[in-house]
Amino acid sequence: MLSYTTYDPLTEYVLRCADNNLILGHRISEWCGHGPVLEQDIALTNMALDLLGQSRMYLKYAAELIGHNETEDSLAFLRDAMQFRNSLLVEQPNGDFAHTIIRSLIFDSFHYFFTEQLMQSNDKRLADIATKSLKEITYHRKFSSEWTIRLGDGTEESNKRMQTAIDDLWRYKGELLSPDELDMEMLEKGIGVDLNKIEPLVDNHLSDMLNRATLQIPQAEFMQKGGKQGLHSEHLGYILAELQFMQRAYPGLNW
Repeated sequence: MLSYTTYDPLTEYVLRCADNNLILGHRISEWCGHGPVLEQDIALTNMALDLLGQSRMYLKYAAELIGHNETEDSLAFLRDAMQFRNSLLVEQPNGDFAHTIIRSLIFDSFHYFFTEQLMQSNDKRLADIATKSLKEITYHRKFSSEWTIRLGDGTEESNKRMQTAIDDLWRYKGELLSPDELDMEMLEKGIGVDLNKIEPLVDNHLSDMLNRATLQIPQAEFMQKGGKQGLHSEHLGYILAELQFMQRAYPGLNW
C-alpha cells in the first residue's frame, strides 16, 4: 500500500488519466438500475464499464512505473483521497439526469480531444491506450451531446433543469484545461497533451452543443481547481468509502 502522496512526474500524469476515468466510471455506474428508461440505463452502465476498462489500462501502467508490488487493484482500492489525481468535476454527485448529462458533456468534450492528441504521445504505452480508447470516447461524446440538445431544446421543465445543471457544474470545467507545471513538463518531453491547443476545440464543441440546445453559457470567471494535485471535495471520500469497502474490510481478499 502506498504511504506517500507524491509520485514521479510520469506516474502522476498517468494517474490523472486513470483516476478521471475510474471516478467518473464509478459515478455513472450508480445509475445502474435507476436510469430514466431501460435503454438509457443500459447505455449508462456500458459507458461506466468503458471508463473502468480505460482506467485499468492506465492503472496497470502506473503500477509498473511505481513497482514495489503495486498493482492496478492496490492503486484503485488502497489509496487515500489525497493520493487520487482526478479532476473535481468527475467526483460531483449525479444529481438528476440533467446534472449527469452536463457533467458528461463537459468531461466528454475534453476527453475526446485530449485522447485524440494523446495518441501522438512519444510514450508508446500512453499512445496505445489512447488509440484503444478513442472509439468508446467518441460514442460517449455523441451520447452526452445528443441528450444535451434533446433536453435543452425539449420542454420548459427539461430546459430549466439543464440550465441549472450548467450553472452548477460550469465552474469545474477550467481545471480540465488549465495546464500546471506537470502538464507543461509532460508536454515539453513530448509525452503529454497541449491543453492550450485543445482548449478552443473543447470550447467550440461545448458552445455549439449548448447553442443548439438553447442553453446559456455561464459567465463565471472563477474556476474550481485542486483535484489534479490531490485536493478534493468531500464527495470523493464518500465514493471511496463505497468503492474500497471490500478490500479494506477484507485485506488481501482474492476472488
